[in-house]
Amino acid sequence: MPLFNEHKRRKQGFSLALAATCLALVVVVLGAFTRLVDAGLGCPDWPGCYGQLLWPNDAEEIARADALFPEAPVETDKTWPEMVHRYFAGGLALVIAGLAWIGWKNVERPGHPFRLPILLLFLVIWQAMFGMWTVTLKLWPQIVTLHLLGGMSIFSLLWVLTLRLDNRCWRLKESVWQRLQGFKHWVIVGIVVVATQIVLGGWLSSNYAAFACYDFPTCHNSWWPDNMDFKAGFNLFQTIGPNYLGGLLESDARTAIHVAHRVGALATTIYLVVLAACLMNLADARLKRMAGILLLALAVQITLGISNILFMVPLSVAVLHNAGGALLLAVLVTLATRIWMSYSEVTVE
Repeated sequence: MPLFNEHKRRKQGFSLALAATCLALVVVVLGAFTRLVDAGLGCPDWPGCYGQLLWPNDAEEIARADALFPEAPVETDKTWPEMVHRYFAGGLALVIAGLAWIGWKNVERPGHPFRLPILLLFLVIWQAMFGMWTVTLKLWPQIVTLHLLGGMSIFSLLWVLTLRLDNRCWRLKESVWQRLQGFKHWVIVGIVVVATQIVLGGWLSSNYAAFACYDFPTCHNSWWPDNMDFKAGFNLFQTIGPNYLGGLLESDARTAIHVAHRVGALATTIYLVVLAACLMNLADARLKRMAGILLLALAVQITLGISNILFMVPLSVAVLHNAGGALLLAVLVTLATRIWMSYSEVTVE
């Protein structure tokens, strides 16, 4: 069964929306890479880098940059990841602006998405602001986490827009369609659960707590370590001003964050397995296939998460873990969109 609808049935802007979704995933992955190589402050200013459009490269440019920002000497291995991420993010913003223009142009056409592209344009503007604040507030964990959540939200909503412009609607048996109506809110809860786990992962990463537990499935050889400070670990009123590169929390607070992320992963796994099992019981091959894809994406994400611990957070695995979270969210978003766009056979008879 093909993934997308026939070309003649698609709505205007489908190809651009699909390209934007792929570009958004690249931006999410580049953002993870930039964060994981500690290049979030590779350029101390915004939107340029040491006062220029490209990062300092030759000896003369580096000397000029060092003189301009003596408190932040140039580290060439950190400047280019930061700027490449910004270039791709800027390109994504332009593509989303194009989608908003297409939505505006087709506002009179019945069923053509208009509010969603406008919402995406609004979100990408705010995402640019979060990108600026990430630098100006020196990796303040709250901003870094919100910046990650914003990227995931834009990616997910672009995928929703792509599916809506694809214009494929599932025609289901009346009995299956009726049962699916009761599933709607459970799928939404699943999206919220996964989004919450992504936020926990972002908070763990922005507070540099990935190394807080070096063993698995225990942490410091204990199922529930005594040395955990949840109050400090989840203090949302950390001081603005210090440079948070490397993190400022004590080990007890970082351990609490890490354990919370593991507990969240367990809760997410249980919920999604139950949701997939319920979908498997419905008499429709497409829903069974979606349940299988959901379980596969979940298994891959769990494997990557455990590998991060066992192999001490290798860069490639950590980046893939971020991408895996985005794809797991996309599977649930696909399921929700297909359910909302489905109709009963009785409806058209």
